[in-house]
Amino acid sequence: MAQSMPRPALRPFLPADVPMLAAIFVAAIQELTGDDYSEAQQEAWAEVAEDEAAFGKKLAGELTLIATVQNSPVGFASLRGNDQIGMLYVHPSVAGQGVGAMLCDALEKLAGARGAKNLSVDASDNALDFFKKRGYVAQQRNSVTVNGEWLANTTMQKTLGDGEAGGQQ
Repeated sequence: MAQSMPRPALRPFLPADVPMLAAIFVAAIQELTGDDYSEAQQEAWAEVAEDEAAFGKKLAGELTLIATVQNSPVGFASLRGNDQIGMLYVHPSVAGQGVGAMLCDALEKLAGARGAKNLSVDASDNALDFFKKRGYVAQQRNSVTVNGEWLANTTMQKTLGDGEAGGQQ
């Protein structure tokens, strides 16, 4: 077994992060979604990050948090408005080690602090179990077109309790 990973830290998004976050986005899609999406679907999805200026603009337009280990980004998540998770991606090398959960916890607290009663996410098929374990409930299936390919996802929603904004664990 590999030694345990140092505890991740959170920090705000900086414009200089865009190339590294684009690389995390692509790696996560290529290495973590193969059981649920075809190669053509993965390629179309990953192409979203090829235009780094547009990708950076999307990240800057949402409240984006970066998870770091020893000051290197290993994941990121964004809150769109007050009540929707825009993106949540972790590098495959840290998948399943709590980075995604830490990012999601932070977004849930931020959403609650901003007055949201519910938090929703359009979860990719490979992320369904992650969100189900966190108390998100499937609302509807969706088909979206990304760079000419159809991809399925599921809109899921979690009711935020009073404790979300109060820092209770």
